[in-house]
Amino acid sequence: MTSWRALVGAPTSFATLAGQAAIATAVARVASTDPEYAEAMRIAVLLALAAVLAAGASATAAPPVGSILPVTAADLRHSYRAGCPVGPAQLRTVRVSYRDFDGRAQVGRIVVASRVAPDVLAVFRILWSERFPIRRLQPVSAYRGSDDASMAADNTSAFNCRFVGGTSRWSLHAYGEAIDVNPVENPYVRGSRVSPPAGRAYVDRSRHQKGMALRNGPLVRAFASVGWRWGASFGDYQHFSTTGR
Repeated sequence: MTSWRALVGAPTSFATLAGQAAIATAVARVASTDPEYAEAMRIAVLLALAAVLAAGASATAAPPVGSILPVTAADLRHSYRAGCPVGPAQLRTVRVSYRDFDGRAQVGRIVVASRVAPDVLAVFRILWSERFPIRRLQPVSAYRGSDDASMAADNTSAFNCRFVGGTSRWSLHAYGEAIDVNPVENPYVRGSRVSPPAGRAYVDRSRHQKGMALRNGPLVRAFASVGWRWGASFGDYQHFSTTGR
């Protein structure tokens, strides 16, 4: 026979606990009632307890976060400098919920151009609903502006005032219009070069693993829904941008 205690799970709100206590008292009283009605009353009380627990869980479940905020000095401390093609007034921080690789809810920040911030927010809402995992989500300034350090940490990031590697041409990251997602699972591959080095385990794109960008997969579809393009055609599997470069 199931006892009322077996239905009590993790701690909930005070109101829920109060409801449980009241129902527990009722269950105790049931035991001393007329045996003809005791079983029916016990079932009714247990059903009521289940309803209280469900209501408590619903009330305490946090909705996903999604907001567009002005950038802060900390967001740009190591990623912005004089001469960048866009200034702080043209950037925004998107604060969003995401799911980590254990499926737990986290809240992260990503700096993008103000004009694309609503699209970026929409993408992360889709990824949340699809339960697509993100390892980390921090402005690259948290890694002192080092793209290599951010990639090695498997951090998803966007704005960084830098050139395209090996050139003097501004990267779309310098405009806040490109995002690198899960760089370890989605490395940049050019010949024998793999960035970050830990991404070698994911060079074979036919071996589908958690967090990977896959053609027709949830990550690629989410960005395509707002018109962004994927860099897979030139071996940059982590890279999504407004122009495809």
